[in-house]
Amino acid sequence: MADAGDLYLWWRWENHAAAPGIGVVPEAQVRAVLDVLAAALPDPATPGGLENALTAGALADPRREQQLAEELSRVFLPYNLAVALHELMTGGIRPHLRIQPAPRVAQVPWELLAPDPAIRLIEIADLSLLPPVSVVRAREPRPWDPALPVLAVLDPRVPGFRADSALGSVLGRPDPAMPVARRVAEYAASGRLAPAAATPAAAFRRTDLDRDLLGELLRAGASRLLYVGHVTAAAPESGRSEEAALHLACPAELPGFAAPLRTHRPFTAKDLLLGSHTRDPDPRPGNELWPIPARVALIACESGGDLRFGEALGLVTAMISGGAELVTACRWPLPTDLAVQRLAGAPTTATPLQDTVCAIDAAHEHPDPVTAHADWQRTRLATWRTDPTPATAPVLWAAPATVYST
Repeated sequence: MADAGDLYLWWRWENHAAAPGIGVVPEAQVRAVLDVLAAALPDPATPGGLENALTAGALADPRREQQLAEELSRVFLPYNLAVALHELMTGGIRPHLRIQPAPRVAQVPWELLAPDPAIRLIEIADLSLLPPVSVVRAREPRPWDPALPVLAVLDPRVPGFRADSALGSVLGRPDPAMPVARRVAEYAASGRLAPAAATPAAAFRRTDLDRDLLGELLRAGASRLLYVGHVTAAAPESGRSEEAALHLACPAELPGFAAPLRTHRPFTAKDLLLGSHTRDPDPRPGNELWPIPARVALIACESGGDLRFGEALGLVTAMISGGAELVTACRWPLPTDLAVQRLAGAPTTATPLQDTVCAIDAAHEHPDPVTAHADWQRTRLATWRTDPTPATAPVLWAAPATVYST
């Protein structure tokens, strides 16, 4: 896609089985549907924005969500491409549709598009995103080795911030019975959990998981990286995508490019890209200090937000540049399980955020992670149709998207 006021789209088939195509969407149509989508997404910075998305927004109401899906399809799915996809569907073929969105449409949940009222795009195609054309690799992607450890950074304790503060806990009090802890226990039992933890609960809210320990564990070798926590970033209009930051257990005294927040220094995409450049007389590049494994999951608010920038230099870009083959990240802010329970009235047993973490984690263990992720989203869609509740709404399960770089 290319955004020049009007939105230009073109497509091709890798096996040349069908003709390529091109389409154009008038700017007024793009702006109108994106305004509706924006109103449906969680916005924690706006008073009542999160509660509205969970209770009254278009992604929380089955009828309005269906209307939004059909409108997104009318605007963004060209007729000729929809016809070709329908012909494949009737022939029993589900293609892999790879989308390279323009920055303005980077938050569109392509999986939800409804080319027909009874059909969603995720039902007739596996979907992934292509990285922006501006991404330059510092090295070739590392091969995925399932025998290596899973490096799990789970809700690290951010120095200077209480558990109930802006950079506090996203998963709540660690409990061995909670879904993510049960997955952690499986990795620990097979000797594949890094860093090692005495108990599953001890893998959460760690105070030692800073950038130095992260680099040490990555250099020792990992099959993949799973991060669940906080990501913050500058607004897209600022143009400062490199300021996107993971919040680890980094004290302010550790060196880095970000200014300290209280007693904490955020770990930014700029750190990952530049390493110790300009800060060390003998600088080391970021991909040497933090060699990124083949698969990365960043389950955090708008962790894939660098795709919204014209110059994408954020966390997804940094991971791909550093060696990742694929990165699953989120297109918009994620509500916590506690928020879904308290603001939307879900039962205390509902854990949609943890379920999302577990599903992405399981997909990254699969030989074909893109299809595994799509299969999970198809099950979530089926549940949303038959049991539309705050815990089954696409506010959470439609947020993650996989950027597949090869």
